[in-house]
Amino acid sequence: MDYKMEFKQENEIIMERFELSMDRIRQMATEETVQKPFRDYFAKTASFIQMIGEYLSFIEQGNQKTASIEELKEWNQRLYEDILPGNYESSYANPAYAVAQLGEDYGRLLSYLYKEIRGDIVFVHEWRLTDITILNEVLIEIYNMFEEEVPEASSIKEVLYWFVSDYTDHTVTYRVREGLDPSLSFAADIIKENDLSDLRYLYYFGEYISDSERKVAKFLNSLPEEKVRLMADTYTEGYRKGFEVMGRDLSKKGAVQIRYEIGFERMVKYAMENFEKMGLKIILCRAAVWAVNTNAGRKAGYYSTSPNRQYDYDHRYDDAIYLNKAFKDRKAAVMKVAYETYKDLALQYAGPAVIETFGKEGFHPVNKPEANSLDGRQEKLAAEMSNETSRILNQFIPGDETSFTIIAFPVPAIGEKFEEIFEETIAINTLDYEKYKGLQQIIIDALDEAQYVEVTGKGNNKTHIKVALHALRDREKETNFENCVADVNIPLGEVFTSPVLTGTEGTLFVSTVYIMDFQFKDLRMTFENGMITDYSCSNFEDPAEGKALIKQVILKNHDTLPMGEFAIGTNTTAYAMARKFGILDKLPILIVEKMGPHFAVGDTCYSWAEDSPVYNPNGKEVIARDNEVSRLRKEDLSKAYFSCHTDITIPYAELDRIETVTAEGKRVRIIEDGRFVLDGIEELNIPLSGV
Repeated sequence: MDYKMEFKQENEIIMERFELSMDRIRQMATEETVQKPFRDYFAKTASFIQMIGEYLSFIEQGNQKTASIEELKEWNQRLYEDILPGNYESSYANPAYAVAQLGEDYGRLLSYLYKEIRGDIVFVHEWRLTDITILNEVLIEIYNMFEEEVPEASSIKEVLYWFVSDYTDHTVTYRVREGLDPSLSFAADIIKENDLSDLRYLYYFGEYISDSERKVAKFLNSLPEEKVRLMADTYTEGYRKGFEVMGRDLSKKGAVQIRYEIGFERMVKYAMENFEKMGLKIILCRAAVWAVNTNAGRKAGYYSTSPNRQYDYDHRYDDAIYLNKAFKDRKAAVMKVAYETYKDLALQYAGPAVIETFGKEGFHPVNKPEANSLDGRQEKLAAEMSNETSRILNQFIPGDETSFTIIAFPVPAIGEKFEEIFEETIAINTLDYEKYKGLQQIIIDALDEAQYVEVTGKGNNKTHIKVALHALRDREKETNFENCVADVNIPLGEVFTSPVLTGTEGTLFVSTVYIMDFQFKDLRMTFENGMITDYSCSNFEDPAEGKALIKQVILKNHDTLPMGEFAIGTNTTAYAMARKFGILDKLPILIVEKMGPHFAVGDTCYSWAEDSPVYNPNGKEVIARDNEVSRLRKEDLSKAYFSCHTDITIPYAELDRIETVTAEGKRVRIIEDGRFVLDGIEELNIPLSGV
């Protein structure tokens, strides 16, 4: 079915309201019935909406498909120019500017509303006139309040609260559907139906298109077909292997969700073909647009380079405007009904296949007091809502019936050697599965003799941590560590476990680590009985700001988290590449976690699937799938999960030793002075010889 037909009836029903609201918006742009300084806000916001109307006509008349790339680039610039770094300081999308012009309470509220209205850029591309209309109507309602006299800020906040709450039936329900329904084929159609050598197609998505997207697409077009197919084959085969390794039946599933950054369409097109040969339909949904569906610092879907990361950061907690217990309960109820409505699609959902990127400069945010922020009560509500969302999701999409895969590639921001780094990344992603499987098994055999493991940093690295392990009843049949090769996590190269929390203690330190969009410096965490008791970083002069950033990005606003994973990375080839090009601080966790020991805080790797057996290639069952927190699921699900899992890696260069300790006190070193010293795995040091 033509994608537009999906919205034909809905758009016909809403058309009268849409046209009436657009007529009123046109009048607002020139009227002088609202007092200063608010008049300027409404005039500029109305002008933006008028531009959206112009672009809708541009699309309806077929001009988007016939326009030159220069004209499309000009439109893209016009649509996004207000929030680009050069203009953001005088934009109402900037809460600091909005507060300076309109006052503290009004500025925060109206900046949030304008940010939501900027979602029209997506809605007009996707023919979603209902979304544009309801935003027009709430703007008009608030404008009418200002025409009479300047209303109380609390009255505006109430209007916005009920707007968000009432329309969750639309916004949240659609978000559930677009993550499950292959018939919403807007992006898939762009990839399938266009000549990808003609870069005009990039502008059809409606995302901001920077030099990065253009350069990546152009570079992929320059590669031989067999190389791009190798990239796609590695990615899709990893997905298939994930089901095989976990003992799950892929044949029972009918759809896969592809998540990626725009520019990689040539690879994605081949991947789509591969997945369809496996019997899977393609879901390509955009990263969430409405604030009610977003999660601070996370993007799930397809997306492009942010036009302004400070803009994203400023609006990360806009839900502070409406988040209370009643809203939390309302959203959960709507979500549950939505999944019930689309339960047949949910049963067919096989899980996500993710293409990550790396190479961007570390983001150094400015914490603006004018930006919306959650208070302590709301932080707890947000954590509860996240857990409730996970429970609903697991009810309709059981975690032990799906899988995933993740692969990563560089973007041009990594530097002038982008193309060379890209080629070496392809090589790293396709390392010899069988060789690493054998080497890692030797490490696992040594670890399985231990009661605990000690990890110690060297030089300025202050790590000294003890990791307690589960007791094995039968070493012939059981193991603590999973032998992870190239399936769900690409590239290959780690062995990992879920530690026993009791007895896990000490300090974790890393000089620099990239988590989400943020580069943390001198990150330190202290553990007692497996739980975080203290943390700090040196990103800001004020330690309190660093602590707040860690709580937001890593702890996801929880007061504490357990150590959900301990692992030893074995991909010394990736580490050598990172040192060769000087890009260690720009690599994603996906690759960095294979380059030394890493520790994950949050849920275990087996969350929501702890009772499903997992076996290594040698047939031994991985029994370390639980910890003292996850076991609480048998009594109270709300206490068992945190809905987050964040990896933190110590690079080989900062590592003194990793040492196993048996119940009798016998010590066996696996790594010493950043090199593997356990008998039988010396081959892993070969790539390090030139480092």
